[in-house]
Amino acid sequence: MLRRFKLNRYGMAIIVLVAVLSVACGSDETPGAVDADPAAQTTVLESPEFPKIVNLEKPVVRPDAVPEDLGIVWEAWSYLLDDYVDASKLDSEDFSEQAVRGMLRVLDDPQTSYLTPAVVTGSFSDVFRGDFEGIGAHVNMNRQGKLLIVSPIPGGPAEAADIRAGDIILEVDGESIEGLSLLEAVSKIRGPKGSTVTLLVKHLGALDPVTIAVKRGVIPLVSVILRSQPGDRFAHVRITNFYPNTAEKLREVILNAIADGAEGLILDVRNNDGGTLNAVVDIASMFLEPEDDLVLYVEKGDGTRTDWRVRVSAVAQDIPMVLLVNERSASSSEVLAGALQDHERATVIGTSTFGKGSVNILRPLSNGGGLYITIAHWYTPLGRLIQGDGLTPDIVVENRVPRDADVQQLRRAIEELEQMVGSGNS
Repeated sequence: MLRRFKLNRYGMAIIVLVAVLSVACGSDETPGAVDADPAAQTTVLESPEFPKIVNLEKPVVRPDAVPEDLGIVWEAWSYLLDDYVDASKLDSEDFSEQAVRGMLRVLDDPQTSYLTPAVVTGSFSDVFRGDFEGIGAHVNMNRQGKLLIVSPIPGGPAEAADIRAGDIILEVDGESIEGLSLLEAVSKIRGPKGSTVTLLVKHLGALDPVTIAVKRGVIPLVSVILRSQPGDRFAHVRITNFYPNTAEKLREVILNAIADGAEGLILDVRNNDGGTLNAVVDIASMFLEPEDDLVLYVEKGDGTRTDWRVRVSAVAQDIPMVLLVNERSASSSEVLAGALQDHERATVIGTSTFGKGSVNILRPLSNGGGLYITIAHWYTPLGRLIQGDGLTPDIVVENRVPRDADVQQLRRAIEELEQMVGSGNS
């Protein structure tokens, strides 16, 4: 029996699924008794009878504090407390957490999730100190709610253990992480340096998963990497993430490259899963004129809109540039791509981006846990929605072999810059 309840004034949606299977009894007085005739037994097992409804002498009364639309949840819990055969299994804390997770599954939004008290009290702020302890990989939830390795951090334990971009993590230390939120899954993988975590990993394109043991270490967070050599005609700069200090580091690298004679810029956000919004607005502002005005805007469900405008921090407004993206360029990477593309400041090359354009906040719960809620979506300056399908590049270059795709996209970026500035031949 399936009952649906519409969203109530508290913004909640509940679906309660009750599956009842009963074996017909020989009589009301002898529960479970089955006719001795084998043929009758077969008939009974194949055609179970729906059980009789047994009402309480005094109906369950819903407390005034419980909204009417949540009444059936209260009633179900009350019945279990009174009637369930094994009271030791009625853990109210576990029931409450699973009830919240059940509500969130109805939304089909992997970015809206329940966080346990252990995750909420745990600290993730160390990533802004310049290093952290763990396996060294950028991760995200894909559209199927699976934990995706966006990219291993160069030189980190994950890369050394042959964990690759596009891998899916299925288990951590023998426990499935299916149904966990992103932060819950990350909290299980991270840990002190020197300790070992065992991961069940499905490599991209592989049929069967493999078990990989990774010794955790201290992971330096270098978000700006110069891929080209000093004096090269085109500076190739990779941004691995958008940390609070990324804009400052990028500014330094770009100014040095221009001073060394770079005639064009290849900005590379492939496999970059995002970061802080302030950082990407600062970076976009380096390349846009103040009159270009808008970097992105955020719109809530009630239609409230907030604009994020170009800041006065231009560094390279005139240098020819291209932006490299791929299917694992997410969140802040997509904000940058959308702004540069809409303002026709850079040619975007690669494959369609990830499609993570949601704005989330963390609300505390009385048990010490939290609710990570999608409250708004990001839009490009021209009003394109990032969430869902991602952004399509100006020039699509794709290959099923990741390494070949990387090379072909970079080669195409160089060709595009040569067309912008000339071949350079005299």
